[in-house]
Amino acid sequence: MATPREADPRTTLRSGLPDRYLTPDDIAEIFEVPVETVYQWRKKRTGPPGFRIGKHLRYDPADVRTYVTERKNADRDAA
Repeated sequence: MATPREADPRTTLRSGLPDRYLTPDDIAEIFEVPVETVYQWRKKRTGPPGFRIGKHLRYDPADVRTYVTERKNADRDAA
């Protein structure tokens, strides 16, 4: 019997929202940036909005999708 593999967050995000909150590592993988960049975005309030569950930082996939859409629209409007 094959063991289930964890889905690539980039693929899941493109095809539909994941059924779990995303970690900073997931965000780094999705945007292909170092995880340190994700923490800098949070510190500067420039990246997708995250929230804390206890000591853990998490991202709502719907907020990440909204962030990407807003960035795409801003780039389109600037051109």
